[in-house]
Amino acid sequence: MSSTVLENSRQADFAIDPVNLRRWSPRSFSEKEVPEDVLLSLFEAARWAPSAFNHQPWRFIIARTKEDREIFHPFISEFNLAWCKKAPVLALIISKTSNENGPIPSHAFDTGAAWGFLALEAARKGLITHPMTGFDFEKAREILNIPEDYAIDALIAIGYQGEKAALPEALQERENPSQRRPVKELMFEGGFGRVVK
Repeated sequence: MSSTVLENSRQADFAIDPVNLRRWSPRSFSEKEVPEDVLLSLFEAARWAPSAFNHQPWRFIIARTKEDREIFHPFISEFNLAWCKKAPVLALIISKTSNENGPIPSHAFDTGAAWGFLALEAARKGLITHPMTGFDFEKAREILNIPEDYAIDALIAIGYQGEKAALPEALQERENPSQRRPVKELMFEGGFGRVVK
């Protein structure tokens, strides 16, 4: 889907950078490899996300060789594996839940910000990303030897967009950018439930 068609199918109610409209989560991936400098630029963007007390709790376990991706496959749900096995890069996002000073209450919030920075940089570079939680978190912890003081947040597929026709028929119908609720449905003013005028 071209960026012009995509932007025409998603309209912002207020002026924003078009990259926000271009970012969506397709499932059809080309098997084309992502050059290392391009891939690392996504994680560079994530690096600069804000975090409470500058804890930077996010970490990424990546799989970009066929052998490493196959290590991930046993913990991915059958539904997600059907499409994400073509993605040239898989990245498990985890977050450090504590440090020498005690718990990091904002670890998931901060790590979500890092994911957002990564996703937008990917869109700028002409890549697609698709986050998922349809996998066995405990199996992932076991297979990848993740310590207990790290939360497992999400798995993302990264790569170049493939053809819709390459997906199973049931998924082809879903291969369209989703819309969003209006801004005023996301906000309350002065207290919960108080509609923004």
